[in-house]
Amino acid sequence: MRIDIMTLFPAMIEGVLSESILGRARKAGLLDIRTHNIRDYSEDKHHRVDDTPYGGGMGMLMAAPPIYRCYESILATAAEAKPHVIYLSPQGKVLTQQKAKTLATYEHLVLLCGHYEGIDERILEEIVDEELSVGNYVLTGGEIPACLLVDCVGRLIDGVLPASECHEIESISCGMLEYPQYTRPVVFRGRKVPDPLLNGNHAEINAWRFKEALKRTRKKRPDLL
Repeated sequence: MRIDIMTLFPAMIEGVLSESILGRARKAGLLDIRTHNIRDYSEDKHHRVDDTPYGGGMGMLMAAPPIYRCYESILATAAEAKPHVIYLSPQGKVLTQQKAKTLATYEHLVLLCGHYEGIDERILEEIVDEELSVGNYVLTGGEIPACLLVDCVGRLIDGVLPASECHEIESISCGMLEYPQYTRPVVFRGRKVPDPLLNGNHAEINAWRFKEALKRTRKKRPDLL
């Protein structure tokens, strides 16, 4: 899968997506993640990408031309005529695990990170296919949401995790919260690992895990049931 990210702060994104599982996936060629600095496509001598909004108002607005030129440069190296373009915005639908599964089926995604007071509406009309939010709150820009989306989607790509079971039995993915888990030592500060996990009987282990997952979901996230 290829993911291009249009941003004013590429180093912020690279610092996150070059580490851990996603970093290894990139090195292995499973994920082709490219960041593009929108400032590089400004024709202003100071590389400005923002301007005052028509009609007045607080703050500055990201201008359309630099963003569109950045997008054109991505298209020039794209295998598809029109990759799927997502604008990270608090006005979008909230990202869910089911949505991530859908996005993981695309060959090429382009993520647009807003900043300041937002982006000229004409860019949204011209190139954006959908807007997505990572929650009902406001952040200073789209970079952190872009990293969240890439992490959520990227780990679903074949080969990124050791096996599909790694994400199929996780909290949310399986329709419930995941069961409690333990490792050595058997006793820690008087708290002992539950007996069913110690007897080697896989039928009992699975039954215990399902029961505990159901109990945990009812307590913490009854809305999932």
